[in-house]
Amino acid sequence: MPTQPPEARSLKNGLGRPAIKRLGANIERAWSSFETAQFVTASMRGLAALELKQRVGHVATALARYLPDDYPEAVGVVERASETWDRGAEGDPLGGFAAWPLFHFIEHFGTDYFAESMAALRSITHLFSAEFAVRPYITRYPKRAFAELARWSRDDSEQVRRLVSECTRSRLPWATRIPPLDGDPAPVLSLLERLKDDPALYVRRSVANNLNDIAREHPETVLDVCDRWIEGASAERRWIVERATRSLVKSGHPRVWKLLGFTARPRVEVSNVTLNPRSVRMGEEITFVAEITSTARSTQRLAVDYVVHFVKANGETRPKVFKLRVLDLKRGETAKLSRRHSFRAISTRKYYPGRHAIEIVVNGAALARAEFELSS
Repeated sequence: MPTQPPEARSLKNGLGRPAIKRLGANIERAWSSFETAQFVTASMRGLAALELKQRVGHVATALARYLPDDYPEAVGVVERASETWDRGAEGDPLGGFAAWPLFHFIEHFGTDYFAESMAALRSITHLFSAEFAVRPYITRYPKRAFAELARWSRDDSEQVRRLVSECTRSRLPWATRIPPLDGDPAPVLSLLERLKDDPALYVRRSVANNLNDIAREHPETVLDVCDRWIEGASAERRWIVERATRSLVKSGHPRVWKLLGFTARPRVEVSNVTLNPRSVRMGEEITFVAEITSTARSTQRLAVDYVVHFVKANGETRPKVFKLRVLDLKRGETAKLSRRHSFRAISTRKYYPGRHAIEIVVNGAALARAEFELSS
């Protein structure tokens, strides 16, 4: 029977009884004294009421009770288990969750053993990802951790090299913020410098995401880095710069346009903005149309976005930027823009009735606005 897609089942069920049994069997193959049945029983006790990350911690705590009491010996068992790991059904997008408690175990029980723990995380990261588990070691041992990560940046494994970037993201999703990554970004930038031309897209994407995170608190620093990187850049490095500056593009930072080859002060007019319908219900969609005309004497490169001003629960509005088109508009040329925007329910956004608005934004400047009513 084919594996269910992740949207068809809750993420937390990726760490249910089958995954826990497989985790125990993997450990027992590496250490015959491991009591798999007792471990599974302890892990399942109270599991049903827990969400995903709570389940990870719960299972890791049970794992700690049944691994050797001596931590270096226990982490050695974990490393040996990773060498013959059964990943479960092929193509299961949640199959890696069975390994997550191993990382949590090292994250929470091994911080007194820097060398052993970091070596283990490097060794087992291919099972899932050690990006969360490395972060307490950066907090407690920042100089040692960054020196170790610098060595990992030259590792033969792209999973390990990607880990260097991912674990040092200041806004890593699902992770708590940590002081060494929030203040001075220089140590992180030094690591990204080593990875900027990595042969693996998997690594380069993480580098771009890391820079984009840093740009939230240190925009000028990131723009300085990108100014250097884009000189004589390959297509791959240029892609990193474009992705790393996406938040700066959305916020309309004045330096970003020249960096990316857009016209710094575009001369355009936006006209004939229409919305259909002007009143839309939740679950429906709205279509907007606009025309943009160049009034400059030469071709202009334009990044055209649209902003939806969503009504919040308190009646105020919050803007959200969406990409629309990139245009090379010649002198006197007019381009017609259109887009359908859906108000179907999604897990990442809650809609509230009220007066909404759509703005057309060209190279960071809002040039046209139209309002509509959203009702339940």
